[in-house]
Amino acid sequence: MSTLTMEELTETTGALVRDVDTERLVDDVHLPDAVAEALETFGVLVFPELNASNDALVRFCRKLGTLIDFSHLPPETAEVMEISFDPSNPNAEYFASNSFWHIDGLLDEIAPKTSILTARVTSETGGETEFASTYDAYDQLSDMEKELFANLRVVHTFEAVQRLTYHDPTPEQLEEWATRAVREHPLVWEHDSGRRSLVLGATASHIVGMDVAKGRALLDDLRDRTTGPGKVCRHSWNEGDTVIWDNTGLVHRVCDFDHTRPRVMHRSTVAGQEKIK
Repeated sequence: MSTLTMEELTETTGALVRDVDTERLVDDVHLPDAVAEALETFGVLVFPELNASNDALVRFCRKLGTLIDFSHLPPETAEVMEISFDPSNPNAEYFASNSFWHIDGLLDEIAPKTSILTARVTSETGGETEFASTYDAYDQLSDMEKELFANLRVVHTFEAVQRLTYHDPTPEQLEEWATRAVREHPLVWEHDSGRRSLVLGATASHIVGMDVAKGRALLDDLRDRTTGPGKVCRHSWNEGDTVIWDNTGLVHRVCDFDHTRPRVMHRSTVAGQEKIK
């Protein structure tokens, strides 16, 4: 069994991995299990200046699970998505909303399990990525809150997150947003492992059966408590850095940067294995 040399980044989440290079990434057959185990403990793993190619990353990530196919998007590698604001990128319009706390794939039938992000071109200033543990957020609730929240359900929509960026949407935007899936999730996710986490993020529209304003206030309060002082792991990118995180137990966001300047990230995503329930 492989071991990893790690430096804990915050009290609640994040670890820096110091002893993995591209050769080990590809050749160490025990490394995927070690990474999976570390993700259970730390939630976020940072591999500084790994400088791994897309091919090497994909070969490794396939060992973590089934990778989502992005073949309809650039670049040509089917299991790699390019995140950039280049006008040629078909998703550029939507990436602006990545600056709000979110969990990837809450509008999918099953949310992704693991996300892998590599910096190819970094911004001159800003553009850090922040992470906060939704496991810890649940653990910090009072016993009364855990009881009160156990049966609450939240509606998640594409419109909810896009309205944070586009405050006065066009009819065409509203029409397109309405074609996207709407999902209803429990506020508290009881995972197959037995751990519990909060299901939060910018896609949250309203709490079922609760006054909209009161529900919004509760969701905002829980987000702020989840991402409050001492709760956030912030990564400042260098080109070649790779970060792997547990998408099922974290919220994340990108910090502000100049969208007119180049910033290119490549992402692979391990498909989820359990529904939120």
